[in-house]
Amino acid sequence: MNHTFYLSGVISILLLAPAGAACQGMPVYDNTNFIGMTKSLIESAKQTSELLKTAQFLQEQKDNFVKVNNVIRELRAMRELSENHQRLFRAVQQDLRQVLSSPYIRPEEVAQISRTIEELMATATEDLELIEHILSSDFLKMSDAERTGILLEKEAQSKELAAEITRKTARYQDIIAFRRMQDRINNREAVQ
Repeated sequence: MNHTFYLSGVISILLLAPAGAACQGMPVYDNTNFIGMTKSLIESAKQTSELLKTAQFLQEQKDNFVKVNNVIRELRAMRELSENHQRLFRAVQQDLRQVLSSPYIRPEEVAQISRTIEELMATATEDLELIEHILSSDFLKMSDAERTGILLEKEAQSKELAAEITRKTARYQDIIAFRRMQDRINNREAVQ
């Protein structure tokens, strides 16, 4: 009987005890925590929205930078191309004119030099016309990178043309110098 009395006492204590005593460790619902969490979520959404706007702005600036960089590359290529062609035309006007007017260049050499120079000048002129066409129209809807690639390729070709003219001019100047020296030696022998 004693056990029955003890058991009924424990059951009555459990039933009559407050809910908090029976459920220790369970969180109590607090309205202020819910409001604080909601505010945090709203603030986080605002920050995320601002981050997305910033990322979009930075992407636009990167795109603008790439466009400006391509334009700068095109301008540098154009400047270099223009300088190469100026050197080419100067070499033809000055150095090759001296070569062609030298009495030590034979008539068949004059014809050969003239043909070579005409071919080089025709190539240079065609390149300039192509570049003008590329820059003044859409040219089959080329991208900036494609247009820049063509300009850089033509710049390299113009450097090679200028270098070739310089090599040919130097070669003929060496021939002239050799023939002049040979003429002096031959004329000195005849005079003595």
